[in-house]
Amino acid sequence: MQKLHFDDNFLWGCATASYQVEGAIAEDGRVPSIWDTFTGRQGAIMGGDDGRFAADQYHRYKEDVALMEELGFEAYRFSIAWPRIIVDEGGTVNPKGLQYYINLCKELHDAGIKSVATLYHWDLPQYLEDAGGWANRRTTEAFVHYAKVVFEHLGPHVDMWITLNEPWCSSYLGYREGIHAPGIQDAKKAFDSVHHLNLAHGLAMQEYRKTGCTAPIGTVLNPALPRPATKRKEDQRAAAIARGFDTDIFLKPLFGQGYPEELLKEFNIVLPVQDGDMDIIGQPLDFIGINYYAEYAVAYDEKSPLHYRNVPVWQRTTNQGWPVVPYGLNRILTYFKEVTGNIDLYITENGCAIDDELVDGRVHDHFRCDYINEHLAACKRAIDEGVNVKGYFAWSLLDNFEWSWGYSRRFGIVYVDYETQKRYPKDSAYMLRDIIQGYCEF
Repeated sequence: MQKLHFDDNFLWGCATASYQVEGAIAEDGRVPSIWDTFTGRQGAIMGGDDGRFAADQYHRYKEDVALMEELGFEAYRFSIAWPRIIVDEGGTVNPKGLQYYINLCKELHDAGIKSVATLYHWDLPQYLEDAGGWANRRTTEAFVHYAKVVFEHLGPHVDMWITLNEPWCSSYLGYREGIHAPGIQDAKKAFDSVHHLNLAHGLAMQEYRKTGCTAPIGTVLNPALPRPATKRKEDQRAAAIARGFDTDIFLKPLFGQGYPEELLKEFNIVLPVQDGDMDIIGQPLDFIGINYYAEYAVAYDEKSPLHYRNVPVWQRTTNQGWPVVPYGLNRILTYFKEVTGNIDLYITENGCAIDDELVDGRVHDHFRCDYINEHLAACKRAIDEGVNVKGYFAWSLLDNFEWSWGYSRRFGIVYVDYETQKRYPKDSAYMLRDIIQGYCEF
């Protein structure tokens, strides 16, 4: 039996993303996003699934807020759908889109739950992708306009702000590997997107500071610190390269430490940096969110474009093949303490997909329970070692549209019957209810 104690001010939340849960993709003035387009591509999504209905939260948000209240959650991290807010290249604002999120925040506050809003969780308006997407610097200007509108109208209603979710995925999976929207395989566009996403974050931070709003604001990364497969110097080098491209290229510019220039030079990568960009990216942050799911081992591979590859590991895996490595989270938290000067950190996503089975209205997801407990223990270890971890958000509140996996993978602590949209809290939801109220023995 292990007993964990978290301070009373530790923030307990759950999280979702707009395209994954909202549905209603053509209602109340919303225009198409890159994911609407990508899901229409033959073979892009497992099962041919799309986000037309998802978990129908657009219509069921009151029900979901009531469920969060019942489970004792103190905060809800959601994302704002850019295509609901700005509906054309001219910057036209859609009042109905804004009103939806105002209504959601009010419902949360009435339930005593903090609203944590992410400006960008991957659903870029298609009209911007048609003009070059994140590989085009002008998208950063469009993002600033969108952010200003949202800050102005939702500022009084949001308790914490997040600029971007996982720019690693937006740039690499969307523009290099092509397995996420917009489905492009072009290394130059991918690395152009890395810089433009970083710049968009900094520009939005500047605009937010002008508003006079006092709610804390930060960004969310999904860092990786792969371990070397062996003691050999080449494998240690592989791990350093992976860290540079998976973590440092996004993290270090936020703190005035620049891009990993030696790596960029070694691999002949030129980022589209203009005068003043790095100062903009390095705007002071109130916190950083960390999304963590797995850790991998890497070996040196001369034939790989970046000279490293993942190798088999021994740990048990989720049904996506992701190894369960709780201590990897502790290593990342320690690294962030060193790089950032010990800024406040939140675990903004953590969870796993498993083969959940609904039987007589219950889901006994004990693998997920163990997964969450083990990662909370890693958080507590980091806190005891002096890392400023201030909260934990379970991913995800609901089963949802899991990007290229479609509806074949369930991350929720609440089971969603996609035929009826009925919600069924899983054992992990009830376990978190116990943990939040202080019963942290397992």
